[in-house]
Amino acid sequence: MNEVGQIIERCLALHEDLDFSAVKEWKAAQPGRKVIGYMPVYVPREIIHAAGMLPVGILGGGDGLEVIQGDAYYQSYICRIPRSTIELGLTGRLDCVDGMLFPSICDVIRNLSGMWKIMFKDKYVRYFDVPQNYEDEVGGTYYQHELESLRDDLAKVAGRPISDDDLRASIAVYNENRRVVEELYALRAAKPWQAPTSEVYLVVKAGMVLPVEEHTVLLRQYMAAAEAAERPMRDNARVVVNGTFCEQPPLTLIKAIEMSGCYVVDDDFMLVTRWLQQDVPTDGNPLKNLALAFLHHSASTSAKYDTTREEKGQFLLRQIKQRGAEGVVFAAPSFCDPALLERPMLQTVLSAHKVPHTAFKYSENTGQMAPIREQAGTFADSIKLWSAA
Repeated sequence: MNEVGQIIERCLALHEDLDFSAVKEWKAAQPGRKVIGYMPVYVPREIIHAAGMLPVGILGGGDGLEVIQGDAYYQSYICRIPRSTIELGLTGRLDCVDGMLFPSICDVIRNLSGMWKIMFKDKYVRYFDVPQNYEDEVGGTYYQHELESLRDDLAKVAGRPISDDDLRASIAVYNENRRVVEELYALRAAKPWQAPTSEVYLVVKAGMVLPVEEHTVLLRQYMAAAEAAERPMRDNARVVVNGTFCEQPPLTLIKAIEMSGCYVVDDDFMLVTRWLQQDVPTDGNPLKNLALAFLHHSASTSAKYDTTREEKGQFLLRQIKQRGAEGVVFAAPSFCDPALLERPMLQTVLSAHKVPHTAFKYSENTGQMAPIREQAGTFADSIKLWSAA
């Protein structure tokens, strides 16, 4: 097996391991270590890291988990990720986690945080809210206070204070990781045949369970190996995938899009790794720096309230231009209110700018990929036909 194959084999094993073995090994390696889980989108992992704890992304059960007990806690007409997350907890798979952060994604995740407090009383639980006002003196002050409160809470969980120097060091570590993730995304956009999205997805997702320092090394190893590999270039349509920021698509869905004749050149998978779009300063007040970075240099998503900075759809248009995309594939989980409510507005913007787009829904355990592959293939063909005309 070549080097790319070895790296992807390791990442695939992490992806499929619903027992979080890597996390348990990290925790057992040194007495007293603690783990803080977080749901998708964004939490300030720098504060968890500064406390000497491991941030772990909890992204649902995927298509490898049969949900039995979790279905008893939620109605059928919501997305699947809260049910599979409850299943992970009830079956003991998350016993290694000492606390959970539930970011402000939607009402379902808000309710899941309340459910978690009731069901797992021995765990630290926090619903992590973010500002809806983007003025420094208002939203910035509010968010800095939230970060200070989170630092105090996590210091109690860790059993030690979290100093400003600890935070600055952690900010520097995550700045580096974000830069390398961006290098990987730039490589994929420039040479998508060398770094296919089915691989990029696995390599980035490995960072949900690995220490950030180890993940940065892994990213660099993959990029070097991928660039050195001999792979054929195809005349595929270049697309941006939008709407997958919370409940993750099955790996088979990503492969189906690629096999249909599409190169995915940008996406919103695991936004926590790319939420902050610029380096956070490492001098001055670290929590203020994190707050201002959120206000002024964060990604746009339907899970974030923001009506003050620019018109809807401009962030997506910049993605299309920056990555040289020819169209957009809207892929949203069934019953995902944020993604599905924003989709018509984004489609209107794309239509006004004559950007081709198509849309479908999925769930994390979607089994039948043939219709999705056919739809994506037809979309790719139409792009090529009309662009040639």
